Amino acid sequence: MIKPILISLAFAFSTVIAPSVSAEPSTPETAAKPTALISAADLATQLDQSNLRILDIRTDKEYAAGHVPGAVHTPYGAYRGPADNAGALRSEDELSALFSKAGISKDSYVVVTYAGANPTDFGAAARVYWTLKAGGLTQLSILDGGLQAWEAEGNPLSKDTPAVSPTEFSYQYRKDMVVSTQEVADYIKNGQAPVLLDARPSEFFKGEKRVDAAARYGTLPGARELDFNSFFRSDKPVLKDTGEIIKIVQEQGLDNKPTVSFCNTGHWAATNWFVLSELAGNPDVKLYPESVVEWSRSNLPMDNQPSRFEVLKLDAKRALN
Repeated sequence: MIKPILISLAFAFSTVIAPSVSAEPSTPETAAKPTALISAADLATQLDQSNLRILDIRTDKEYAAGHVPGAVHTPYGAYRGPADNAGALRSEDELSALFSKAGISKDSYVVVTYAGANPTDFGAAARVYWTLKAGGLTQLSILDGGLQAWEAEGNPLSKDTPAVSPTEFSYQYRKDMVVSTQEVADYIKNGQAPVLLDARPSEFFKGEKRVDAAARYGTLPGARELDFNSFFRSDKPVLKDTGEIIKIVQEQGLDNKPTVSFCNTGHWAATNWFVLSELAGNPDVKLYPESVVEWSRSNLPMDNQPSRFEVLKLDAKRALN
């Protein structure tokens, strides 16, 4: 009787002091999901990560002058429509080819890098991030502060173009992330419109200013304004702390309401989408990529449209500027 008891006690004691061992090693699938914003310091420690793909979306000249080591060049223009309708979506075939050439696969961890010069510049990174997520990628980050932050922390730049093995990436838009002009028009007609959130500075919302590509002044019917600049610090061109951003979103009542983010061409709107969806955690935010430029060319109604006389004055002012 004594021997079995001693064996049982020894087994129990060994289970107490033995270190716990994971049944299987961590994999990219089981690892923690990347944060939507990654600091320069954190990215610098992950450059050798096997599934990491860094995308530099700046101009050819800027990329050639120096980029984050290992970054692949996919200029912002490759994600945008033509000059007269820059917000228009690229075709799925075009994006499939772009991401295949960049060596991206469904399990890639993609970090978007941009110049970091101003808040508008961040909108480019947000639009690219949105495009990646709308294509089914789930491990995504934007380099917080862009290349300005990377250099400010003393990190090295490379002028080498990395050798990339092409992949077979099949791009398909997620319908739950994008909304078309017709869909927005149907929402409004049926009285079922979500929050239509105008990300443009106030003079656009009020019908006092328009971009050349827009046919009319004004905003979408029933829209609310929330200038994308509201989310950036006043002393440097980076987003405010996430806690402060969440507070702004909650004060606006946008943390859990179905929302469509728009601007002139889906650029500034991408920042508001990113803030609401990725930082404040609203699961029901869509981007209206073509935004006011396309809407204004239709016969659809607009709010805050100035009178014909005011339009003449505004257009004369634009011509002088």
